[in-house]
Amino acid sequence: HLRRNARSAWADASREGVKLDGFLEGPSFDREGNLYIVDIPFGRILRLSADGSDWSVVAEYDGEPNGLKIRNDGEIFIADYANGIMHLDPKSGAVTPYIARAKMESFKGCNDLVFARDGALYFTDQGLTGMHDPTGRVYRRNTDGRLECMIDTIPSPNGLVPNLDESLLYIAVTRANQVWRMPLPKEGGTFKVGIFVQLSGGFSGPDGMALDSDGNLAVCHAGNGCVWIFNPRGEPLYRVNSCEGLTTTNCAYGGPDGKTLFITESDSNTILRAEMPVAGKIMYSHMD
Repeated sequence: HLRRNARSAWADASREGVKLDGFLEGPSFDREGNLYIVDIPFGRILRLSADGSDWSVVAEYDGEPNGLKIRNDGEIFIADYANGIMHLDPKSGAVTPYIARAKMESFKGCNDLVFARDGALYFTDQGLTGMHDPTGRVYRRNTDGRLECMIDTIPSPNGLVPNLDESLLYIAVTRANQVWRMPLPKEGGTFKVGIFVQLSGGFSGPDGMALDSDGNLAVCHAGNGCVWIFNPRGEPLYRVNSCEGLTTTNCAYGGPDGKTLFITESDSNTILRAEMPVAGKIMYSHMD
């Protein structure tokens, strides 16, 4: 009942004006087990109740929400392609700016975000970067409010997640069909960024990612209709194939035991589920 079958500015630009029901992304669970989903072309934040019985619209605003994460204190943040990093009040539905610029510069187009244990916020600034223009960026907002650009030479940075001990950050690099590893040294700075895995095939590349409690990395391969599970050495353990369309954009672990992988498939605007052998890592940070 929430499907739109309508045009939007986002659909006109990225899908050549076709009518869309929506384009689902950014799955994230709150403490009560409710699943939050973003709908990019219509600026909506949707919520599926913990028992799976009720879909509702939490917010609808003038924006293009692409990623969503819930901080340890329950506060909800959105990576918005048009507006930067936004804050959502789920009770009122108000969406307000949180990080609108880097100093005086607007962002290219924010894609996804993740919180570290200490409360630091990492997010990708993807825009239209690619192999022709490798200028995508990863930012870190430190707990003291300081914003720093950690790297600015990525051909389309997308999803991102730290490894188990948070000694490095995995970054999905869509247009290169790669996942990069970026060390996070305690003394700060960026060095020795490398390729963790090289994917092949598909119409797009790696998109959203999630980590399980063993440190295995789930990588949504958009355009290839699957989610890969790689161990910490980059070896493929499993391939979860979509039973719907090919645009598997993002995923999150949930369910009573944390072993259910929930996957957004954006062509059909459906949520897929796959039972996994290992529970997901709880991605909660300390409060600011």
